[in-house]
Amino acid sequence: MANTQHREGRNGRMSGPQRLWRMLRQTTEYYDFGLLIIIIILTGFGLIMLYSATAYRAQVIEGNDMTYFGKQGMISVICLVYAIVLSQLDYHLLDKVAVLLYGASLVLMWLVTTPLGVESHNATRWISLGPVSFQPSEVAKLAVIVFNASFITRMGGLIRTWKGSISILGFGFVQFLACLFLTDNLSTAIIIFTISAVTLFVAHPKTKPFLLILAGLAACVGIFVAIISHSATLSSDFRLRRIMVWLQLDKYADSWGYQTMQGLYAIGSGGLLGKGLGNSIQKLSAIPEAQNDMIFTIICEELGLLGASIVLLLFAYMLYRLMFIAQNAADLYGSLLVIGIFIHIAIQVILNIGVVVNLIPNTGVTLPFISYGGTSIVFLMTEMGIALSVSRSIRLKSQGTLL
Repeated sequence: MANTQHREGRNGRMSGPQRLWRMLRQTTEYYDFGLLIIIIILTGFGLIMLYSATAYRAQVIEGNDMTYFGKQGMISVICLVYAIVLSQLDYHLLDKVAVLLYGASLVLMWLVTTPLGVESHNATRWISLGPVSFQPSEVAKLAVIVFNASFITRMGGLIRTWKGSISILGFGFVQFLACLFLTDNLSTAIIIFTISAVTLFVAHPKTKPFLLILAGLAACVGIFVAIISHSATLSSDFRLRRIMVWLQLDKYADSWGYQTMQGLYAIGSGGLLGKGLGNSIQKLSAIPEAQNDMIFTIICEELGLLGASIVLLLFAYMLYRLMFIAQNAADLYGSLLVIGIFIHIAIQVILNIGVVVNLIPNTGVTLPFISYGGTSIVFLMTEMGIALSVSRSIRLKSQGTLL
């Protein structure tokens, strides 16, 4: 009894340091409901725009205007529940399978070149395993995020050395080459390598070498584009053709640049407030497959500049929540996982919108959570589940403020 009184002070109260220590120990588990809410909002908005973009086409071709909406809606609901369940698991479990996941992604991309490969839209980028068909390149995006986080964490201080940096870029480059040559998907290959490069940039203590490399790459791209712009004929290679179309869109507006030009018409005709939800004209026939990578043009036409700006703000808020989680994660591994997810979402949004407004050549990159695609939503929700799991590692005081 005397000891207790001594610890708590003569008046029976704890001293200042003791109260502070007890307050710090009384922590509660955090869960980023802000991120969860924005995921639900973007997914719901995506389903609304998907129905608006596909109802006419689905009714004419399939005889049911709910065809695309029904498939995507069912997958989205299942994947949302799956993401919430995944968020309850310890994200450190991924560290144990990082190498296995990296190797599996390479094998799956190789399977595209076998009879399991499925051709769609003049490209073989899918594989079919029984009733399930998916794009292995989506697995590769997740694999490179998990592998980079695990590898950099295990390297520790060695990441400061040239050997460490080159190792990270080397593994990313292997994924880049596999995605490019096995699945013939340059845009996804660029996303994969960008995830590796930017993750290394964040983890590395020095900035100047990266800025010099970036300046060099920009100069090389500028020289390449200048050379292509002086070509007299349209290249037979579809990638060079896309660059030519981008540089001289008016010249090819009725052929290879038709989709891009019609998308710009849709954006321009939307004005400030748009024509109204469901009232797009371009989706009826002018923009083929409007539900895929060109769905942002339908948003602009129907909801105008205001609606497009709100969509960008929603993505900005999602990225803000991901950055918040990365900055406050309990350890480096969790932080790097969320940084990789942040980079993936950011670069994919930038590439998609850059294409539809003709700032960059056509890449075929979809808009996350909004474009049609079951494989995409499955792996996006997997990433969101991982990010939410990392958020649970954040510790709060009992009053609800960050430690």
